[in-house]
Order: sequence, then C-alpha cells, then structure tokens
Amino acid sequence: MAPARSGLRPPPQPGEPDLTELFGGLPVAALVLDPQDRVVRANMACEHLLNHSERAMLGQRLDRIVTPPDGYATRRDGHGFAAYDVEIEPNRSPRTRVDFVEAPVPEHPGWRIVTLHQAPTSRRLSVGADRSLGARAAVGAAAMLAHEIKNPLSGIRGAAQLLADEGDGEGREELTRLITTEVDRIAALIDRMQDFTDTRPPKLAPHNIYPLLDHSRRVALAGFARGITIEERFDPSLPPVMMDKDAFQQVVMNLLKNAAEALKDVREPKIVLATQYRHGVAMRPAPDQPRRWLPIELSVSDNGPGAPADIASHLFEPFVSGKPEGKGLGLPLVEKLVRDMGGVVEYARAGDPEMTVFRVNLPRADG
Repeated sequence: MAPARSGLRPPPQPGEPDLTELFGGLPVAALVLDPQDRVVRANMACEHLLNHSERAMLGQRLDRIVTPPDGYATRRDGHGFAAYDVEIEPNRSPRTRVDFVEAPVPEHPGWRIVTLHQAPTSRRLSVGADRSLGARAAVGAAAMLAHEIKNPLSGIRGAAQLLADEGDGEGREELTRLITTEVDRIAALIDRMQDFTDTRPPKLAPHNIYPLLDHSRRVALAGFARGITIEERFDPSLPPVMMDKDAFQQVVMNLLKNAAEALKDVREPKIVLATQYRHGVAMRPAPDQPRRWLPIELSVSDNGPGAPADIASHLFEPFVSGKPEGKGLGLPLVEKLVRDMGGVVEYARAGDPEMTVFRVNLPRADG
C-alpha cells in the first residue's frame, strides 16, 4: 500500500530513508492489514516477535498468524481497538503478553495498522498481583496501628485539655497547643490508613460524571489549588459511568491534591482535567479478574516535574512518596478505590510539552 503523500510534506532529501525503510526499522512490532484482514506488510520487529517471516505472513488473515485478544472480532469498525497487557498466542512461538493496538489508516477506509508492544505499560498493568499484596499489607498495618495507637490518643488529648484549663502562664498554653496539634496530626494519619481497612463492596450505580468533577474542581480551587489554573477538556457525550459516587469523588480529590502539591515550585502551574470515550479499550483490573471493557477515561494532568525515576514504577505501593513530607498513602488509596470499582489507574509522562498524567479507566453503566 502506498501511503498518501501530503502536499505539505517536503520531498525526501538525498540519503534520507523513505517510509518503507522507516516502517521496517520500527522498534515496535507492526503489521499493516487490508480491509479483508489480510497482512500486506510486517516489519522486522514483528517477524522476531511472532517468529514468522514477512513473506510467509503476506496474504494471510491475522487470526491465522496469531490469536487476537478477546473482543477483537466484535470491535466497532472504524474506531480502532486497544487491549493492554493481554496474552496472545502466535502459531509459531510461545504465548506472550503485549499491548495490542489497532488504528485505522487515515484516508484509506478499511486499512489498519496493528502494533504489538512489549513495553513498560504492559508490565505496569501486570503488576496487579504485587499491588494487591501491597494493599493487603497496608490493610494489616492500618488495622494494627488503629488498634494500638488511636485509643491512647484520646487520653493524651484529654490530659492536654486539662492542662489548658488550669491556666498558669503562656508557656503552659503553648505546650498544650503543641500537644493537641500533634495529636490531631497523628489522628488524621491514622484516619487515612483506616481507609485501607474498609473491605465493604462499593455501592456501584450509574452516575453522570460531570457534576462530580465540577464539585471537585470548585473545592480544589477554593482550597489546596488556589492560584492554580485548572483547565477542562471534556467529552460532552460521555454516557453514565458505573461507579461508587463517594469513592469516585475521593479519587478525583486525591489526584487533584497530588497534582497541586507537585506544582509547588512551578512558575505557571496548570492542571488539566480531561475525559474521553476510548473505543475498544479492554483491561484486566486484577490478575484474578476477567478482562473488562473500560471505555470511560478520566485523566488528571499537571505541568510539574513528575515522579523521580527511581520510584515511578512504585507510586501505587503503600509508603512510597517522592515528597519529603509525603506519607505514601494517597495514590495507593486511589488505586484501591479504582480497583474496587472494577477499573484501573495508570501513571505516565506524556504530551508536548510533557506533563504528568494519571489516567483512570472505568466501565460504562450499560456494560
């Protein structure tokens, strides 16, 4: 298939590789399919991944070369297809896990490009077992701390109030204020940890996402995000979302607060709150759960520096934080709440200019 040449594209310069050479050298496995699902091109990375030469693949239907992910056969034509962290089975090589993405070729109806990407995205989504183990460890730690620490706090606070009632100088008043402030700080930390101990199933019901997002934005601008621009990029046609209203509100507030804290030293701080409908997106919320269609996507982005490279792949683990004053509990709680609702959450650095992005994918209400 000869690609359509735009009139704005300059002619190739001497020595410049043409599009055929660029396609062949892509580091990601890629296939070009015609309207009958037959392979017309395959690059070198695809040959290595599938253990199949391009010559042997030409003219064959895709499903004769590799078993596509669930839902591929019933995809909506023209909208593309994406399935992350899925297992595929080539007919000439062992099973492997990839991000399977199909995109239409503009101006060529029926023609598509399929990429099979063995990338950090897949590994990040496949660590659900590790995240679940970490979440269970946090549940145990939270329960222990709540039992061992919170009960004595009431006695400490009561003693401090008695000291304040006795009077006798500013020093005693200052001391009691210090005691009560520290006790309140510890109690707040314990309250946050107790969120992990709530194992009740979420109250899932259809909800319009936009009133909840508007409320969260107004609360943020009135408090922790005062002075920060919060830009909205909404898809106005989103259907109702299947979710727990209170849990979703907590997820959005935590992500907005996380973004605001990351912008502390940024000259022109900005947060982007966006929604979109992702056709064909199917993911596995956890290793022990079946794949689910999760087309409703909410993203919270900021123009801060992002997480340090050494902890970027551990952000959803308890007690991991890139902030000196951070407790490492906000993002693990977000991950727990989203997972309880049957969704997934991801961290990435993306865009131009590059921004920190947290994406939450949830099911639509009608399944």
